[in-house]
Amino acid sequence: MKVTESIRNTIERFQKGYVFTYEDFDVDVSKKEAIIKALNRMVNSGKIEKLSKGKYFKPEQTPFGRLQPSQEQIVKDLLYDDSKVIGYLTGLSIYNKLGLTTQVSNIIQIGKNQTRPKFKRERYTILFVKQKNTITKRNIPLLQILDSIKYVKKIPDTSVKASCLRFLEIIKSLNLEDMKELIRLSFKYSPSTRALLGALLDEIEEKSLTTALKKSLNPITKYEIPGAQKALTKPSNWNII
Repeated sequence: MKVTESIRNTIERFQKGYVFTYEDFDVDVSKKEAIIKALNRMVNSGKIEKLSKGKYFKPEQTPFGRLQPSQEQIVKDLLYDDSKVIGYLTGLSIYNKLGLTTQVSNIIQIGKNQTRPKFKRERYTILFVKQKNTITKRNIPLLQILDSIKYVKKIPDTSVKASCLRFLEIIKSLNLEDMKELIRLSFKYSPSTRALLGALLDEIEEKSLTTALKKSLNPITKYEIPGAQKALTKPSNWNII
């Protein structure tokens, strides 16, 4: 089978929006140049699109035009090392996913244990946020919640009050084990994040879980989170002002 035909057959099996490189093709590495030329011919013919150097995707056509790949597809090489999770999406894309804002952005934020300088990938700016906890597939949704609580004052197109009310809904949907894990992970976050988490848990009557959180905080430190008082009944118990 010719290289071009083999590539075309493989791309037919890809889902729309899937980002791929020449390494995704089961063709001898000695034919790398032939693969790249074949991919570039397919770009020129409009069958696939080029995302960035060496990265392509199979576009999805809609009545409103061609869709870009999901943010996870765009940066998946920064989220996985083979099958091992090494990063996760955070920031604006997650605020949107969690129902905290309707705003979308061309900035993609990634939580990682080892960060690196920001860079551009086509129209996207890739930024990195330091995560002190070990990142696992299971705890990523919890880390995303904690990141959102940490940056509650910076979530765009909303208020702290609205965000806190939404956090209450999100945390209520967690099972008891996930709530305990959320608390354990929070010990590597800022004191203000732990204070707001404690106030949220108190609000949903999970005070039995928050003893360790309370002990981890300086009893005389005040945390300025304007607007939290409008959503929570006893933020002062956590020195939130």
